[in-house]
Formats: sequence, structure tokens, C-alpha cells
Amino acid sequence: MPHSLPPLILRGRPEPMGALARDGGVNFAVFSQHAEKIELCVFDASGVRELKRYTLHGPTDQTFHGFLPDVGPGLVYGLRAHGRYQPQAGHRFNPNKLLLDPCAREIVGAFRWTGVHHGYAQGHPDGLRSFDTRDNALHALKARVPEAAVPAPDSAPRLPTADLALYEVHVKAFSQLHPQIPPELRGSYAGLAHPAAIAHFKALGVTTLSLLPVHYHLDEPSLVDRGLVNAWGYNTLGFFAADPCLARPAHRDDPAAVNAEFRQMVQDLHAAGLEVVLDVVFNHTPEGSEAGSTLSFRGLDNAAWYMLRQDDASHCENISGCGNTLNVSHPKVTQFVLDSLRYWVQVMGVDGFRFDLAPVLGRGRHGFDPNAAFFTALRQDPVLARVHLIAEPWDAGFDGYQVGRFPGRFLEWNDKFRDTVRRYWLYRGVQRGELARRFTGSSDLFHHGQRRPSASVNFIAVHDGFTLADVVSYSAKHNEANGEGNRDGRDGEPCANFGVEGPTSDPATLALRGRVQRAMLATLLLAQGTPMLGGGDEIARSQGGNNNAYCANGAKPLGWFDWPNADLGLARFVGEVLALRRAEPSLRHDRWFQSHPAAPGERSLVWLTPAGREMQVSDWHDEHSHAFACKILPGEADDEHPSAGGSARLLLAFNPDILPTRFTLPPCGEGEWQLSLDSSGQLQPGHAVPANQTLLVPDHALVVLRHVVA
Repeated sequence: MPHSLPPLILRGRPEPMGALARDGGVNFAVFSQHAEKIELCVFDASGVRELKRYTLHGPTDQTFHGFLPDVGPGLVYGLRAHGRYQPQAGHRFNPNKLLLDPCAREIVGAFRWTGVHHGYAQGHPDGLRSFDTRDNALHALKARVPEAAVPAPDSAPRLPTADLALYEVHVKAFSQLHPQIPPELRGSYAGLAHPAAIAHFKALGVTTLSLLPVHYHLDEPSLVDRGLVNAWGYNTLGFFAADPCLARPAHRDDPAAVNAEFRQMVQDLHAAGLEVVLDVVFNHTPEGSEAGSTLSFRGLDNAAWYMLRQDDASHCENISGCGNTLNVSHPKVTQFVLDSLRYWVQVMGVDGFRFDLAPVLGRGRHGFDPNAAFFTALRQDPVLARVHLIAEPWDAGFDGYQVGRFPGRFLEWNDKFRDTVRRYWLYRGVQRGELARRFTGSSDLFHHGQRRPSASVNFIAVHDGFTLADVVSYSAKHNEANGEGNRDGRDGEPCANFGVEGPTSDPATLALRGRVQRAMLATLLLAQGTPMLGGGDEIARSQGGNNNAYCANGAKPLGWFDWPNADLGLARFVGEVLALRRAEPSLRHDRWFQSHPAAPGERSLVWLTPAGREMQVSDWHDEHSHAFACKILPGEADDEHPSAGGSARLLLAFNPDILPTRFTLPPCGEGEWQLSLDSSGQLQPGHAVPANQTLLVPDHALVVLRHVVA
């Protein structure tokens, strides 16, 4: 911080957005379509005392800008926006409210919810049309000018999509109780990249960590009032800043140290051959509904940053279910999102993004459009062309379920796979044809427009909903700890307790639950598509039946991995199944199976009854039979699939029934069938069975056999 600030601010440049130290000073650029004036407010290093105000130049193409000479990194600042205060027209300008720069890379201050952050006067007879004259600067978060960004090392593994095995994980929950990680690193970015953590990921065989949100977030006021926190972080305020809550304690008060710790985590994971994908929340902000606070976007330009109701611009569209919805259809908001994504790739080093409530990004006035401007810009961006793009393909608005409709390289979460696999193994609530469809890439959803089976991100449990251990331990949700009378969370989620609700010491019940977990995991990890393992499911993590544990708090929050009681045998099983997937090209096949292969690299798949004959129409509609098998025949090799010609024939037998079932093994020419995997652990790997002989497949089991020639 200089001893004295310059008397005037120069014109500067309208790009890039945010604050950039350059040419012996700092350039500022702030988007607002409707503001009449924007002021830059400079504070002392503590962020308490305002030192000087400058009026930014412009606007130039809806951007206010200025260059402040003889200052540099470390400068603390906020913004004030002047303009019309006409809530009925969507305009909420109030210069009494100090605003956070949306592009802040370093955020300082300790935030506390207070009524002074509202642009209107709470309790006033005019309601939202009233105007609050109190200044909130003392309580507002401020931005700090960062050092010039240094590009991240080019160390990314850049794995082919067909080879991905995703692992969805929360940074803090993973390591907070890990006994092999030093206490000062537990729950932090550094903890996630500790050698003990990396050893676990490598033993599992996952390739890509899909991190729950790591952007700077705020806890919702309703949670704070109940003494809870938003543990998952789906409430982003700072889209360019790493969340200090997830840094090691020694770094949390220094935003630069927080960002540096995050960058180092990515580099360490890359060095181990692991990728990092971020869950990003570009659908809403913590400012909430029209009755919410004015912290940043709302005060800079409510009518441009947010989608407003066409019939009443004083109210926000609530497509996100969180009170407001970012207006990504606006060109400048599109630019903001793309700038953020590029920053996390180029500077922070990440390998891709999972977009929360992704249909919001393609919504206009007439609903979701897969050819929306944002998707077009995203697909044309040369930086983002090399990263993974994953959509959560539903939102809370009308016609919000858009599974299978995302464009280009997008992968999509496939909830139909989740529910089908659960119902098949839990209580046989689906016919065999539905499981076959989901197991082979969900062609009904994704076989169009040159899309491949890997577009389907298959999962059986993620952060939303029950953990896998709870899927087989509870018959209903138990969300009382959330303080909402058990009304929150999904009702009717497919689950079964196998006779006892919750924990039990009964050996038979525990054994059955374990078999069903293993059968579902094997189905997930061997299915065609992109597998995604819910973090902690490999060690039988439970949340006590809470299927919406985003806000659980206490000495030991429900979401933390219970390493002292981890089921390490289950983790070893996951490693074995993923090793089998890697070893067999037919299990990573990223083309649609053909009835009669006509080109190199193609494979065919035949579904069989337990008697060994090909499934007929009547078999597919037989509601009383559940066991069946599939035989995969490899095609010839080509340049794209050089290993295809050397692939073995595979036979996968599914038996969800309560009794063992005899399967007649189909002809396979010379050689015999050899057991590669039995999810129940009853059959010995390597066990050989001649063709046309029978194999007794255990109950609640998936068995894989490989054709071998002596």
C-alpha cells in the first residue's frame, strides 16, 4: 500500500474484467448495463477505513473502467453503483451499499449476515419499494488486488474420455478424520493431495477427482439462524477465489496463500496422474430472492445479472430453487462465466467442470436451448476445448429435466442409471430390458448426434441422496438433523433396509447388505459409459439415513469419512473391479454395440437367459424372471482401437434373486470360460468352466467370466 493515493484515476481499459496489476498500477473494469456511475472505493489494509473514492470512466460497451497509477497488489477495494432505484422495473441501485467485485480473486473480511446489507428498508410499509440509506461498508466483504497471475504448469494428464473413472469427493469430508494425514492438514486442499490420500485414490483406480464446490461461498441466513453451515458450498459468491474454509488453518486468513495451496494441490495430484474437475455453481448467488441482500451482482445491475419475471420485474425467476437465477443468456454474463472457467484452467490448473443445474446455462425466455449462446461460446473457446465438461442435466424450472440434450463434448449425469440399478438389485423393481439399456450406455438418451456411450455419467450414489451404505440400510430418509422437520431431501428414493432400519449387529443382515453393495458397485464400474463413484461409498460411509446432509453440523458432521471404521475390504473390491475394467478393452468400449459388427473396432453384445439361449421378446417382458447374462464379442482392431483384436470374449451373469441360479455357459469355440470376478466372493477367481456346462451363480451377485484358450 502506497503512503499516498493518486489524486485522479486514469481512463484505463475496459478489459479484462476485474482488477489487474499492470504497467505500474492497477486497471479496473466492471460490467453494468444500467448503472449511471460506478465508484471505486479504496480501503486501508484492514478493510475498515475507506481512504479515497474514484469515479470510474465509461461506460464502454457496458463496462466502467479506470487505471490507478502507482499502486499495486495488496490494494483493498470495493464498488458503489449509482443508478435508478426502481424495483418494479428490476433496478436496485443503492450507492449506500459497498459491493464486492464479481471478479475478485482475493476476498478479505469476515462476513456476517445483517439487515444493513439489504438495499431496501426491512419492515418499511413500502416493502421492497423502500430505500435503505444505511452504509454497509464496515460489514461488507472487499476485494484485494492480487499479484500478477502465473500460468499453471502444463502437467495435466489429459486422459481420454473413455478411460475416465470419476470420484466425487468433498475436500474437507475426505481427510478430516484420516489418521494418516497430519492434523494440521486434515480437511484441507493440502490434505486431499497428501501421499496417504493419493495412495487411496491410486489403489481404487479412479482417474479423476470431481470436487464439490471450492469457490468462495456464504452460508445461507436460514442455516446461520439454525446454527448450521452449508458444508457442501453450493452458494458461491466469489467465482474466481478458492474457498478459505477448505484451506489449512495457517492459510485461511490470507487469500493469496489459500489460492496457492489450491494450485499446489492440483499440481501434486497431476504428478500422481490424477485429474481434478470442479463442481461449479453458475446458476445462482447468495443474494437470494428479491427480498435478499445486496452484496455484489444485485447492486451492480440486478436487471442484467439476474433473470427477472417477465410479468413482474420486481421479482426474480427462481429456476435454481435458491431464490435467484443468473442470467447467462446476457452476453456479459456469458463472458463472466467463460472468464472464470478459463482462470481455473489457466491459472489454477484444473482439468474440467461439472455444472450444477446446468440447464440454467442454456435457458432463454422460451426455455432450454442446447444451441444457446453460452454453449456455442463454450464449445468455440480454445482454452476450454481441452477440458472435461459435465452437466447436471436438470434444474428447478419448468421443463427442467434435460438428460441427453446437452451438446458436443458434454458428459451428463444419468439418474436413470442410478434408479434402475438400485431397483434391480434391491427388490427387482425393473424388468431386465431396463437394466440392459442402462448397462450399455443408455442409448435411448445418448445415441444421437454423434454422441458416444461415455456421454452417460453412471452413478448409484452421490452427494445428493443416500450414500450407498444407507441405500441398503434404510427404507426412508432421516433428515431430522437438518432442522426442517424431515421435509427436505428426496422422498421415495429407491432403498431397502433388508429387515432392520439402520445399524444392526445381525450377521446375516450385514452379509446381505454387503453383497448387494458389491453387486451394485460392480454393475456401476463395469457398465458402458463413464463411471462415477460417490466418495466414501468404497468404505461403506453412512450418513445415518440423512439423504440431504448438506448442512449437518456438530462435533462430527455426517458427511465426514469415518476412517476409523472404514470397510477396507470393500475398498479393495472396488480396486479389483476397476482393475478389471482397465484390463478389458470391451469394458471401456466407447462405441455403440452392434448386432452384426461391420467395421473395425466395433463389438457385438448378446443377451442370454440363464439357460444359455438368446433373449426373446417374451423373455424381456417376463416380470417373474430377473437373472440373465450378456456375452460381449470383440471386433477387429483399428487405429482408434488397437487393442480390440486382442480382446477376449466376456460373459457377465446377473443374479439379483434370493437363491443361487444355474447359468448354462454359451459356446465359445476352443478354450473355456474362466472366472474373473464374483461380486459375492463365493466363487474362486481363475475357476474354469467348459462351454455348455453350468455355473451356479450365487444370489445377489454379478459374475464375470473371460474366454481363454489353453
